[in-house]
Amino acid sequence: MARVAVVGAGGIGGFIAAALARAGEPVLVVARGEHGEAIRRDGLYLDRSDFGPFRVSVEVRDDLRGLDEHDFLLVTFKAHQWDQARDMLAPAARRGATIVTMQNGVPFWYVREPPLRSVDPDGAIGRLFADSAVVGSVVHVSGNIAAPGHIEQSGGFRYVFGDPNGGCERRTRELIGIFARAGLAPEADDNVRATVWLKLVNNVGLNPVSVLRRQTIKEMLANDAARAHVRRLMSEALAVGRAMGVLDDIDLDARIEYAARLDDVKTSMLQDFERGRALEIDPILGAVCELGERYGIPTPAVAEAYAALQRLGAAK
Repeated sequence: MARVAVVGAGGIGGFIAAALARAGEPVLVVARGEHGEAIRRDGLYLDRSDFGPFRVSVEVRDDLRGLDEHDFLLVTFKAHQWDQARDMLAPAARRGATIVTMQNGVPFWYVREPPLRSVDPDGAIGRLFADSAVVGSVVHVSGNIAAPGHIEQSGGFRYVFGDPNGGCERRTRELIGIFARAGLAPEADDNVRATVWLKLVNNVGLNPVSVLRRQTIKEMLANDAARAHVRRLMSEALAVGRAMGVLDDIDLDARIEYAARLDDVKTSMLQDFERGRALEIDPILGAVCELGERYGIPTPAVAEAYAALQRLGAAK
């Protein structure tokens, strides 16, 4: 049976680890601080989830180094936190583990030559994991840490998986099987690059505006000025994706309307802001600006939002 390590036990990683443990899958979770201590002492609680409330016992460590080999490393920490995790993941990379990028923003494998300054500035992450050792993923689930050791989840069970260069080879199919046995809803995606960028288009629009206005998604999209701001940001991200040949045109208004009908939740960036945490602006907004420069696509609204969020971060 494949062994899974979930690196990051936030709202997404914590729920995945709990779902796998609930189904009897061998899973370890990497968590630190009060949250990690609470899980180690009392177990991991799902106070609210689409499975209903439940509690599981799960193995928890604060580091992967020195542990037995794991077949899959589910990377669920924020993409701007790679510097803190890279050395911990290096031994597993050398042993041939498969890394699964379950993060917002542009992942390190998306653009390798030259690597993006905003994502993998010296190419060190890319050198650890070749495309053959990567499964790309897009998460369509919401979650948050309600208290140390306690997770709340909503938004269904949809997780998309695919190989960086297209298709779904053996390791990706094996991972899909693990998620399916846990009662989740995994999907094989032959073009995960396009799906990653589609999610990025949403994140570029919704996340920064939610922070700048301190509003939930539903509140934000009920306001005409806020909705127009979201659309401008999404339009620029879409234009960069089209210039890269990643995707064709999409109906932005339909995507915004769909988001407005979802559960009224806070974006992950707003949750981080309210908790005083660093914001994941580089892999989301910074990457779009950087790729816009490479492909000659202006991104003034994204650059403005990026600068505004930087100022907010400096003021905290």
